[in-house]
Amino acid sequence: MQAQTQQNRLINALTLVALAAMIGAFFAPIWWVSLTAPNYPKDAFPDGIRIHFHFDGVQNGCSAVGASTRMGQETMQADMGPDSERYNPILDAKKDVNKNAAGLDCVHEMNTINHYVGMFPIATGAPVEKPLAKFFFGFFAVMLLGFITPEGKRRILVLSGGFVAVAAWVFVDQFALGHLDNHVKNYMAEAATFFNEPARIQIWGDNVALYSKIMMAGLMAAMVIVVAGVARFPKFSLLLPLVPGLLPLYFLIEYAGWLWFFGHNMHPWGAFTVKPFMPTVFGEGKVAQFSTYSYPYWGYGLLVVVFVCLTLALLLRRRQMRDGTEKTPG
Repeated sequence: MQAQTQQNRLINALTLVALAAMIGAFFAPIWWVSLTAPNYPKDAFPDGIRIHFHFDGVQNGCSAVGASTRMGQETMQADMGPDSERYNPILDAKKDVNKNAAGLDCVHEMNTINHYVGMFPIATGAPVEKPLAKFFFGFFAVMLLGFITPEGKRRILVLSGGFVAVAAWVFVDQFALGHLDNHVKNYMAEAATFFNEPARIQIWGDNVALYSKIMMAGLMAAMVIVVAGVARFPKFSLLLPLVPGLLPLYFLIEYAGWLWFFGHNMHPWGAFTVKPFMPTVFGEGKVAQFSTYSYPYWGYGLLVVVFVCLTLALLLRRRQMRDGTEKTPG
């Protein structure tokens, strides 16, 4: 009995560590990509043209240039000079903080580079997955809480209650607050940044709205399947840590898939014509005069922690189930 209790504590500890790492990973940069070229000197771009991929979007990864450098001084003068449109926090509180500022925005810079060969803006990638990622993380979190809950009615209650809360969150956020409609509008505006074809982009926007609703319906169906499966088949509970544990794989598949999409769906209006290509997923590559770098960042390390912890917890629980020692409610 003591050995069983210790094993349960270990399983719970591993699962809670994985849960904390998973939550941290959602807010962390998972992967970084950088472009370097002679026309982007280190004095101005110490990390090259660098961006960070998150589960819910892409963010600027450029470091600020040193204040003592020539480019740093020029950038400071442009940002703070009399001709700058950077807002006044007192008089213009509602204006965009970064409007027309000359600071390094490498997402914009990379979009500018890419559009010359016909690539669409980076923000148009994964238009369904990014805004819905938070709900899938909520789904995974409920699964993990259900996994560490003793089997039986209590586990079903935890799963059911948690999934109802996530479903309500989806409905309120996407429909009641209108975030789905706003996302589609922003997506269409972003898609038209360089290559504005209203009829084509309208179809894209309609597809984003449709596929988002299909994915949300699929999430609800998955919730029902999980609860029914756990209630009916004891071994089905092993999926509770397995599905979230594969997050590192999910990200790589998504990342590689969208890189392929961007490299094989270039607009003919681009200033330069290049053959379809597969951008570098991992490591270093070369595109025209640019050197490319693509590597995991510290957020991916958190995903590896999730995988390792949940794999160990799953194996321990599987052995308990095989030996008939899984803890049941008294």
